[in-house]
Amino acid sequence: MHVFHAQLGPLEDLTLTVPCCFCVTGDGNPKESSPFINSSAATNMDKSQQYDGNNMALFEEEMDTSPMVSSLLSTLANYSNLPTGSKEHEEAENNEEGSRPSKKPLGTLMGVYLPCIQNIFGVILFLRMTWMVGIGGVFGSFIIVFMCCSTTMLTAISMSAIATNGVVPAGGSYYMISRSLGPEFGGAVGICFYLGTTFAGAMYILGCIEILLIYIVPQAAIFKIEGLEGPEAEAALLNNMRVYGTIVLSFMALVVFVGVKYVNKLALVFLACVILSILSVYAGVIKTAIDPPVVCLLGNRTLLSKGYDVCAKVIEIDNETVTTKLWRSFCDSEYLNATCDEYFNNNNVTEIQGIPGVTSGILAENLFGNYLEKGMILEKRGLASDVDPDSPTTNSNRYVLADITSFFTLLVGIYFPSVTGIMAGSNRSGDLRDAQKSIPIGTIAAISTTSTVYMSCVVLFGACIEGVVLRDKFGEGVSGNLVIGTLAWPSPWVIVFGSFFSTCGAGLQSLTGAPRLLQAISRDGIIPFLRIFGHGKANGEPTWALLLTASICEIGIIIASLDAVAPILSMFFLMCYMFVNLACALQTLLRTPNWRPRFKFYHWALSFLGMSLCLSLMFMCSWYYAIVAMGIATCIYKYIEFYRAEKEWGDGIRGISLSAARFALMRLEEGPPHTKNWRPQILVLVSMDAEQNIEQPRLLSLTNQLKAGKGLTIVGTCVQGTFLDNYTDAHKADQSLRKLMETEKVKGFTQVVISSNLRDGTSHLIQVGGLGGLKHNTVMVSWPRNWKQPECHQEFRNFIEVVRETTIASIALLVPKNISSYPSNGERFTEGHIDVWWVVHDGGMLMLLPFLLRQHKVWRKCKMRIFTVAQMDDNSIQMKKDLLTFLYHLRIDAVVEVVEMHDGDISAYTYEKTLIMEQRSQILKQMHLTKNEMEREVQLSHSKNVSTPTSPTSPTSPAAPAGGAVARPDNKGAEKEKSLLTATPEAGKDFFNMKPNQTDVRRMHTAMRLNEVITKKSKEAKLVLLNMPGPPKNRVGEENYMEFLEVLTEGLNRVLLVRGGGREVITIYS
Repeated sequence: MHVFHAQLGPLEDLTLTVPCCFCVTGDGNPKESSPFINSSAATNMDKSQQYDGNNMALFEEEMDTSPMVSSLLSTLANYSNLPTGSKEHEEAENNEEGSRPSKKPLGTLMGVYLPCIQNIFGVILFLRMTWMVGIGGVFGSFIIVFMCCSTTMLTAISMSAIATNGVVPAGGSYYMISRSLGPEFGGAVGICFYLGTTFAGAMYILGCIEILLIYIVPQAAIFKIEGLEGPEAEAALLNNMRVYGTIVLSFMALVVFVGVKYVNKLALVFLACVILSILSVYAGVIKTAIDPPVVCLLGNRTLLSKGYDVCAKVIEIDNETVTTKLWRSFCDSEYLNATCDEYFNNNNVTEIQGIPGVTSGILAENLFGNYLEKGMILEKRGLASDVDPDSPTTNSNRYVLADITSFFTLLVGIYFPSVTGIMAGSNRSGDLRDAQKSIPIGTIAAISTTSTVYMSCVVLFGACIEGVVLRDKFGEGVSGNLVIGTLAWPSPWVIVFGSFFSTCGAGLQSLTGAPRLLQAISRDGIIPFLRIFGHGKANGEPTWALLLTASICEIGIIIASLDAVAPILSMFFLMCYMFVNLACALQTLLRTPNWRPRFKFYHWALSFLGMSLCLSLMFMCSWYYAIVAMGIATCIYKYIEFYRAEKEWGDGIRGISLSAARFALMRLEEGPPHTKNWRPQILVLVSMDAEQNIEQPRLLSLTNQLKAGKGLTIVGTCVQGTFLDNYTDAHKADQSLRKLMETEKVKGFTQVVISSNLRDGTSHLIQVGGLGGLKHNTVMVSWPRNWKQPECHQEFRNFIEVVRETTIASIALLVPKNISSYPSNGERFTEGHIDVWWVVHDGGMLMLLPFLLRQHKVWRKCKMRIFTVAQMDDNSIQMKKDLLTFLYHLRIDAVVEVVEMHDGDISAYTYEKTLIMEQRSQILKQMHLTKNEMEREVQLSHSKNVSTPTSPTSPTSPAAPAGGAVARPDNKGAEKEKSLLTATPEAGKDFFNMKPNQTDVRRMHTAMRLNEVITKKSKEAKLVLLNMPGPPKNRVGEENYMEFLEVLTEGLNRVLLVRGGGREVITIYS
């Protein structure tokens, strides 16, 4: 096992300094750093400082590996959570800028809510929202908005659960998915999210250029559109987008390369532009515009505003009828007798108001969709038109035409990017004051706000704006103005410039975020060919990743159409959101012990619904784009899997099953599980009676309550004898174990070992239980009840050997005392407490076990209380604050109490109790030695008799000596036994005159003092969990060790003694 060595400062300033969260160990695998177990500084601490006084003498032999909680709490509470490279980057910035005040952590508003608002509101709202309402109708558009917003809300709920399940360093969704579903899924989805963010940058730049060339400075176009019609005009527009898009992309990339800090400083300015623009729209709805736009119709067809000067065929000037520019557009001359277009002759010109207002009743007309084919003329519903169905349409370039063929799923694909950006809060969790509180509240509040704005905009646009204006994508019928700008108050330019700057800002943010995401993926090393993009400038800026991002972004610029790029990035974002929901659902259903989100308002069904919506929207937007995106993700997944492990497949279904099982076992062999994946894999050691029935069936009940049907459970026992003679007994014992496991609903395996003695059999079970990487990491064995009785002498020695072997093997140990009083699986506690007495820290088992128990219906209603012990020099108030902080990071709800145990004089009663214990041990030892000596003498004399046969009647041997030689062993044994009996009173006098060992006195003092405070606080608790002191390092004093444990737990009904396995089993990370 590889252990990370943190550095602890002196005791008066216990602040942990950790350069990174994930360090590479000897096997090349990145491991999470831990300030808890076997820290090098902890081993160097002065032992007298760490275990000062007599109060904790019972735990002093393991002080090197199990530090006192009181001395380590501030370290746990202030554990650094900076990701790899973040601290170095911060230090580099500080060195560049010189000394400056430390950066204040951000709250929910500035850290999550406003960044999410800025990222969600974007180009689609300003450039395509009105067109979507006109094409899809209020009803259809509302369904699209509701469906997309529901998808992001469900994803935000899943993301909140994952983000509050520990500290989420940089990397955002990539970090969450890779740490939840593994590197294969994480790498695949991380690349998809990266591509989505990159294409989002391209979309924002195209939106920026569209606003610039169509609404701000149309004359700046390099490829002139004036005079061109149809495909030629469209090609000229796209070429302009490509040229200017490339220029803007190059400029933005240069800005990001030179100084990303300036981008972050301008973020609030861009956000202000967005908010001001939206407010101006609402103001325009409330107050009719000063100069409302008018739309000119010929029959029911919408005319281009640049095609007329006055919305009339002829006008009267000085009592003379004069033709207008509109007449000249449809007729061959300016005279009244000119030959004109048939449709122009048969229909009148009418002028309608573009924004009739909320009270006009236009909502009924805009309620349902009006999907158009490319090249169709925009026509007003309900207006009469005289048209010859057999005659072809002429002068179509004089009308406003549909530029693309529209349908419902196209609108979904174009609109969905306007609801992305929900990850903005989780991406900056390192800057938040309280990420676990801010991320859920800020993200869900931002989605609620934006969803409300979007839904209200759909209704208000449909209720205020004329349908032909809504369907006019580029505002060609309203003097070339931005359609949403015609609604704004006080001026359309508020929207034009606001949307222009917001798209510029969003493009810069995308070009800032995407390279950092790629850098995080590259530095993880899961995709070998991307490693070069993990390098950057000296201060950590991702130079190579920025270059690749700009190159991919240029692909979107070359596509040049905003409507074509939007569905592409929709695919990648939807795939990312789908896997966020999948990660939350799987974690919830698998019930992994590390899954303890502080955010409680989630459910696996909601996550599956969100995942289904994402998948549906992917194929709804564009089935071929969806297949391409899934193909890219699959290729990356298989690539990572190929480089991580080699596998081979057999033939047939069984061959596949066997190969999959072998592959899984081999993967488990690659190294110890990460802390967050650790769960108790329990080997339950049970004893059998003469009929091969289990003596402690409640051990399996407790196992079921701990496991909740998950993970590995092995129930093992030992049958004494030889394999040939006792195989039938072993088979019967195996059947008994299986039957009881079925009754107690314990899912696992049985293992029966036949051995010449129980001690060796138990040792073999601990050593060889399990298969490969699927091995037990925890042993559960019952407390030997009658260990004080002479006939149970060997039983408690076997128990102590189990404790020693689990310690050597780095396996956790659970010892339930009074196991018969533990609840069965059918019982329910309606109230009560599970009390944890956290004296020394040995891996976090004491924290994890109550959490696991409370997942079971037996213990669900019990509350958790944690007690820890403060010494004379400890600040108990600060200890409580630190412990509360640590529990908050662990997402564990518990009542905390710090018990003060001041050094007191060792009482006469403690001396007396220690003396009696040592006298009893001495007597038992003397009796044991005498018994062994007598047995050896008998065996020796028996061997002499066999080797030298003599007869009392032999003529060569005198009678007396021969008789004496034969009887000597019996006489000697009798004399020895007699001497022991006669010597016992004298020995007793010596025992009473002896002085107790001072170490034993101190340990007895610890046991009695601890027992005193535990019984005072936890007498009525349903269960007490307690650190189990380690056994003596030598064989002397084993009886004393049992006595210490007996005194420690005296007067308590249910006690679970816990020893950690020497590694962390609980983590603050997700």
